[in-house]
Amino acid sequence: MTREERRRRTEAAILLAAQEQFAEQGFERTTIRSVAGQAGVDPALVMQYFGSKEQLFGASARWTVDHKMLGSATREELPATALADMFEGFEDDVQRREAALALLRNCLTHPSAAGVMRDDVMCEAQAAVAGTIGGDDAELRAGVLGACMIGVTIARYLLEIPALTGATREDLERVLLPALRQVVDPG
Repeated sequence: MTREERRRRTEAAILLAAQEQFAEQGFERTTIRSVAGQAGVDPALVMQYFGSKEQLFGASARWTVDHKMLGSATREELPATALADMFEGFEDDVQRREAALALLRNCLTHPSAAGVMRDDVMCEAQAAVAGTIGGDDAELRAGVLGACMIGVTIARYLLEIPALTGATREDLERVLLPALRQVVDPG
């Protein structure tokens, strides 16, 4: 195994341990030392790779939240892609769902975690979506699209509001796609 392969494997072990600990213990109780112990590495190595607990949280959130689909979508595809991204992350992959829900919970309960998620994770996706939307109010429209998706995610998967948890994908697409299209392109 090459040095780079060992580094990637170590980094993945640290990120997996961080995801699990942030999920189980929350941001406040997760420590660099406990993540290092679970990953089987020295705490100094975690600090070398990630610099701080906040940066580790951000990296584990980025590792969980994969916005590649949104970044490659055309303007016309953005609404459907945003919904597909939500379904993929919260319904198609149980392990990814649990990690994403835990990160979302942390963001709602800890200001530092919220700042990391907003500034280090979501801003990248927002910038890509705004670039795709284009025009004078592209950043606002990208922000509203993101807020809509976060709201549906919280209502369906965290709060488990019956009307949303009982809805099929097709029902949600039928109701949400026209609204999301209007946000992206009021035309």
